[in-house]
Amino acid sequence: MQKNTSYSLPKDSKAWQQAVDSVASLLPKGTNLHDFDALQSLPVFALIVVLPTHVSSLDIHQYVQSWVDEQSNWHLVTVAEDADANFVDIEIADIDTTQPFAKRSFIDVQVFRYLLVPVTDTLMHPAKKTAAAHIIDDQLTTRLRHELTEDYKNSQTTIGSEHLDVVDCHILSVGHMLRTHKLACFDMDSTLIEQEVIVELAKTAGIGEQVAAITEAAMRGEMDFDESFAQRLALLKGISTDVLDDICSRLTLSTGALTTISALKALGYHTVLVSGGFTYFARYIAEQLGIDEVHANALDIEDGEVTGHVQLPIINGAKKAAIAEHTAERLGIDMSQVVCVGDGANDLPMMALADLGVAFNAKPIVQARADAAVNVTGLEGVLYALGYPAFARTK
Repeated sequence: MQKNTSYSLPKDSKAWQQAVDSVASLLPKGTNLHDFDALQSLPVFALIVVLPTHVSSLDIHQYVQSWVDEQSNWHLVTVAEDADANFVDIEIADIDTTQPFAKRSFIDVQVFRYLLVPVTDTLMHPAKKTAAAHIIDDQLTTRLRHELTEDYKNSQTTIGSEHLDVVDCHILSVGHMLRTHKLACFDMDSTLIEQEVIVELAKTAGIGEQVAAITEAAMRGEMDFDESFAQRLALLKGISTDVLDDICSRLTLSTGALTTISALKALGYHTVLVSGGFTYFARYIAEQLGIDEVHANALDIEDGEVTGHVQLPIINGAKKAAIAEHTAERLGIDMSQVVCVGDGANDLPMMALADLGVAFNAKPIVQARADAAVNVTGLEGVLYALGYPAFARTK
């Protein structure tokens, strides 16, 4: 019999607000510390460092502080846990990881949370602030990876080189941490699930490599999505619908997908799956995860076979952005309360509209333009980018 394990997350951002309140003397006189839009104009950053527990012996705080000490412009404040915060309980089904293809509920990590505050009060243009965030991200991530490498060289630990880059640094405006977000939109292929469904369909027709190459080019932004979609769909002409259920049975949820959606629902989010894939599979995945609504492409079928014809409108990047915007408008939610998550170039438009755009195991072009990039955890890394601490097990 499958068991559930209970975890908890704080429901609000009290810890971040308390940290902001503690640095009031460093901010311009008259700053309203509860006006999120006003705080967005200040170069006050949330710094979040996520590290898997297998490197728990390393003193990450020391490394972060040493980097700050070398800068003349920044002051570091640790965001303390708030014992008085309201918590929500999240029931996550225990997964038998001895079974083939079983995925963990999430990856055990340490989450270190800080504020980076300028030592002199100043305002900063949004574009300059974004550029500063990317520079800090690059510098600090490089420093932490270097320190990790040196620590392993000087220890008795034997570890593969693929584990030396296991650190995510998120440098975000503190406003992202203080806002209450209400809507989360997720891409499906290679985000909520590990596969690209159109590639799985192609494999059944013996053209998997050909379709996969087109898919990769589109995700990297090297080919127009509509063109790539039409090319791939034409290659699928004649595939029997008998294989659709078999493909569904082979799809695997990404590590942390169930945990992430369960947590967001418990926190009061409306969740949306918005995919450039096909409705047949998207509805199946949404049902597995408990996602509220689905937007995807219709798969044109005639006489039990895929026709290879495109049914308009295609859910491309622009359409994904429009769906996110229209969904928020329909629900009475401001775009400053929207989070969008994806891995490909066609996810960038909706991520750009959202208050927080998160790249998950994404292509380089997407990571470079996203607000945060999750690489060392499962999809639950989205919650850490939103400012939440690591999951606390309650039973």
